[in-house]
Amino acid sequence: MDAAFEDNHRFPHALMVGPPGMGKSTMASVVAQEMAVPFHEVLGQNLRNAGDLNSLLLQAEPKAIVHIDEVHEASTAIQTALYMALDKRQIMTRSGAAIIALPINDFTLLLSTTEEHDLLQPLRDRMRLTLRFDFYTELDLYQVVFTRAKGLGWDIDDVIPSLIASRGRGTPRIALKLLQAARRCCRAAGESLITVTHLQQACELETIDRLGLGFIEQKYLNLLVDGPRRVNVIASALGIPAKTLTSVQEPLLIRLGLIDKDDVSRRYLTSKGREPLFRTVADESPDGSDFGF
Repeated sequence: MDAAFEDNHRFPHALMVGPPGMGKSTMASVVAQEMAVPFHEVLGQNLRNAGDLNSLLLQAEPKAIVHIDEVHEASTAIQTALYMALDKRQIMTRSGAAIIALPINDFTLLLSTTEEHDLLQPLRDRMRLTLRFDFYTELDLYQVVFTRAKGLGWDIDDVIPSLIASRGRGTPRIALKLLQAARRCCRAAGESLITVTHLQQACELETIDRLGLGFIEQKYLNLLVDGPRRVNVIASALGIPAKTLTSVQEPLLIRLGLIDKDDVSRRYLTSKGREPLFRTVADESPDGSDFGF
């Protein structure tokens, strides 16, 4: 960004990759604000045909930011037309029986995706920057929660940001959602200071434990107390499809080191995975001293 300012150039084309809720879309708007340029945003799934794409590219001013969110939802034809437009700085459109080329301005293209493998290689190659968003540390989430509460003028106990950070799954969107839930409990009681009691109430309503695990994840861990089980057996016991289990619940449990797989792909509890089974929200001290800090 500093280099673009110094050289009076637009911001480089960039691909933003990472799990949901990491702030990719927010970052796109921040880049536009910092560069002081117009901002255009669209979902990849809304670019249904060449006309949709052409309309987006034609309205982009010089140096403007064009952000395509969830770009992996765009078809192969749209992705191809997109990188061709970047190369030639023009779009192709039909006028009667003829196909004509229309010039487009020199704008910045920002693409964000959770599924990098669904993007065409030529499109990925044309991005000058690849910005990878990883899960946040608890300190990062602490700062996110503290800053949001301060920005909204909400009064919170000093320990609240830390307690939310430990339950945020490394994801700002989830941490801020829990902050909002605690705020609702606070206001429902007619109070203005968000306390540990309000956070406990929010966690109980959301069935969230001290690690941020939801009801299904907690049941998953309990099913493994007696020993390893196959994923189909676990899915049947939980009443959810096996694919949902492996793509939604398991990645978090594996990332947190709570479960692992043996040589025949049976799931089993790690020593760390047994700890949450003996701790609940109700067991934690009202002053937050027993929240693991």
